[in-house]
Amino acid sequence: MTAKAFPPAIFQSFSEKADPKNVAPRLATLRAELTRAGLDAFLIPRADAHRGESVPAGEARLAYMTGFTGSAGLAIVGRDKAGLFIDSRYTLQAPAQTDTTLVNVLEVGQGSITDEVVNYVPAGGTIGFDPWLHTPGEIRDLAERLGDRVTLVPSANLVDAIWTDRPGAPVSQIEFLGHNRAGKTAQDKIADLQASLVADKADAAVLTLPESICWLLNIRGRDVPNTPFVLGFAIIPRDGQPTLFLDAAKITDDVTRNLEGVANVAASSTLPQALAALGQDGKAVLIDPASAPLAIAATLESAGATLVQKRDPVLLPKSRKNDAELAGMREAHRLDGIALAKFLAWFDENAPTGTLTEIGIVTALEAFRREEESIVDVSFDTIAGAGPNGAIVHYRVTTNTDRTLKPGEIMLLDSGAQYLSGTTDITRTMSTGSSTAEQRDRFTRVLKGMIAISTAKFPKGTSGAQIDVLARQFLWQAGLSYSHGTGHGVGAFLGVHEGPTGISPRYTLPLEAGSVLSNEPGYYKAGEYGIRIENLITIHDSATTPGFLEFETLTLAPIDTRLIDRALLTEDERNWLNAYHQRVWTEIGAAVAGDVKTWLQQATAAI
Repeated sequence: MTAKAFPPAIFQSFSEKADPKNVAPRLATLRAELTRAGLDAFLIPRADAHRGESVPAGEARLAYMTGFTGSAGLAIVGRDKAGLFIDSRYTLQAPAQTDTTLVNVLEVGQGSITDEVVNYVPAGGTIGFDPWLHTPGEIRDLAERLGDRVTLVPSANLVDAIWTDRPGAPVSQIEFLGHNRAGKTAQDKIADLQASLVADKADAAVLTLPESICWLLNIRGRDVPNTPFVLGFAIIPRDGQPTLFLDAAKITDDVTRNLEGVANVAASSTLPQALAALGQDGKAVLIDPASAPLAIAATLESAGATLVQKRDPVLLPKSRKNDAELAGMREAHRLDGIALAKFLAWFDENAPTGTLTEIGIVTALEAFRREEESIVDVSFDTIAGAGPNGAIVHYRVTTNTDRTLKPGEIMLLDSGAQYLSGTTDITRTMSTGSSTAEQRDRFTRVLKGMIAISTAKFPKGTSGAQIDVLARQFLWQAGLSYSHGTGHGVGAFLGVHEGPTGISPRYTLPLEAGSVLSNEPGYYKAGEYGIRIENLITIHDSATTPGFLEFETLTLAPIDTRLIDRALLTEDERNWLNAYHQRVWTEIGAAVAGDVKTWLQQATAAI
């Protein structure tokens, strides 16, 4: 089978979404709007009001203004200069997508708005911002750091004012999960949440994160790419039924009927009045200052409400998958493993020919996954980095960057899928011929780190920040490291990236049984190659040590043993790898046939 035999990809586009030529006229138009508004600058975040990793087309304001299409970032447009602030994942992508003669691209840390924005306004000037796109925590932190150098001013969104062909809000059908998939009724989840409100001395909570609302009400949608979200807001009172606020076009008889006895439904346009009513009644209202829009906090406070500022109360319960959710995740990984076996067998046959392109590889993988009827989408745009492109951590192939994979180069492929049963995320680094001693050394050190996490046993109360070093230690011994986190949370047919726990220095909450995390150490040599090995893992109580937790690996796909320096593996590490491969063969072997079965048997052979 050749790449030409595959149908076109439907879950991922390879078009170049950015055009730097648009930056100049749009900046000029926005600056005219600044003058009309009496502002010296305007902030343009990547985020929408729901803080999602994927945003609807009409919410992609940062991309519209700057051309930059990454999943995180912030721009400021002043009257005579503009800045684009990105983190280390996008140091190559951002300058390539924007007009760097007009936009200064600066790398900053993740998580907050940099006070570098002060350099884009005159002393004592004003910076406008849309209070629906920034959180109370962001604006409070920035205001404290800027002091009296500038004034932050809530404003109507100036980008929306000039975006004449802005796409409308998405309207997708809402899906209601049965108990076999959700594992717990919405009524029971709501009751648990209401009990937590009593403990927090709150009369109500306002939920703004779509993953929290979807999980709580056992609903899913297709409002954004890659993630089965319904976009909306919810107010959960301490007593009585919640109210779900949706775009009016989504409110159908079917939606109202299916939510009867669970939640009331109202148009999103009525949310401000509902918030004001809470304030007028003197309610104490819980909001998450790290995710709720400042507009919601301001409306509540101005109407007389008392704010209880705490983490979204759904995040932690959602991260603890129940038995039904974990069963679905295991099934999703079994289905994904079958597709990966077919793909990897095809890749091994064709990679040495020097005819495969990055787009062809992504297209082939999607085609194999789409043989399974229950697939809904990919869980993110596939990262397919051939040779030097593998060193770009968040590389997205386009028709402009598409590269032919040369025999002997390393291929890094990070991908995932959304099946009705669950969400997957896997990275494999593949050999295409001979490899260097350095590449085998780096691959093996990454593998050792991945195995160290996989086999870790740790006392309850341990955080991901505490065990992150287990994955890095073997690279550190050689004076090497990687700049991204070792692992993030993964939702159950929800977001491929979810909090509040993970494995990296920034995840300080204790790890808990039921959570699903990625385990993905890596190594990147700029301009030459990238290596990452990723499995998803879940946490459960140790079967042998009371009070301790362990990991169970969910992902079922071979790891390329041709890239291993076997002398670097200990006996225990080799035993783990052989046992993992035996499990892959046992669980996937019966589902494939012919050449694929023969390939899988060889790929999972003991070393």
